[in-house]
Amino acid sequence: MPTNEHEAPIEFVRNRPDLAVRLLQDALGVSIPEHDAAELASENCTDLQPKEYRADAVVSLKRNETPVLAVVVEVQLKKDANKRFSWPVYLTTVRARLRCPAVLLVLCPTDPQTASWAAQPFSLGHPGLTLAPLVLRPDQTPVVVDQETAVAVPELAVLSAAAHGNENEKALLACAYALRALKDTTVFTLYYEFVDNALSADASRTWEALVTSRTYTFKSEFANKFLAEGEAKGKAEGKAEGKAEGKAESILAVLEARGLDASDAVRRRITACGDPDQLDTWIRRAATVTAAEDLFQ
Repeated sequence: MPTNEHEAPIEFVRNRPDLAVRLLQDALGVSIPEHDAAELASENCTDLQPKEYRADAVVSLKRNETPVLAVVVEVQLKKDANKRFSWPVYLTTVRARLRCPAVLLVLCPTDPQTASWAAQPFSLGHPGLTLAPLVLRPDQTPVVVDQETAVAVPELAVLSAAAHGNENEKALLACAYALRALKDTTVFTLYYEFVDNALSADASRTWEALVTSRTYTFKSEFANKFLAEGEAKGKAEGKAEGKAEGKAESILAVLEARGLDASDAVRRRITACGDPDQLDTWIRRAATVTAAEDLFQ
């Protein structure tokens, strides 16, 4: 069964076909022909053969309604020797159907080892025919820390947060702003979970704090469900002290992600507080204050 880690990047491209262009140009340095439209094309890569071949996504770049380049997009999470046989089929079939050049873009959003494997050129057997896939490694994913860019291209912000969020909290903050602008709860949940699945435990707590801050007016259906699950988890643990500690960590995580320094005195006051309501108030303030000390005003 396809996982969120596999399906989410496909949806990124389906929701924003020009994302493939951005990744090819900005991350991989591929020259793209002039075009005035980027739209999805059929993912079916079967011609007259009985076996069905289907790529994850296909983007057709057009100029004056004529295809000028086809981008076959594949999401690869692990090594799969079968891809050495199916990828050439995808390219040649799409190229023949759209009557234009075709390139293969393989997304390996979180696994450098899989990316290294996918990028290895392989021979098709005929002299001179070697396929070298264009592979996006995690470290090649553009870092998005600008709020305006994140909101304009949320799919790129999500890829950025997943690839760099463990080391770059500003990427998580920018992505949180991007999710706030989404109106579709299903899309919001898919994007949120994709980032969360890619993060370490510490980074995941920071991500959770940024997303669940009540200052962010996300779709209530998701927010209420998420917060309810968090409260249920806290009750199941049966530790009020642990719950307060988690809230304190969330406050400090939000401050850090926003680039606000918390002095030792501020940290002591936050971590010493055992009042859940007071901590909730500080969590909300942490998303808007201009200085850590302003939490207590």
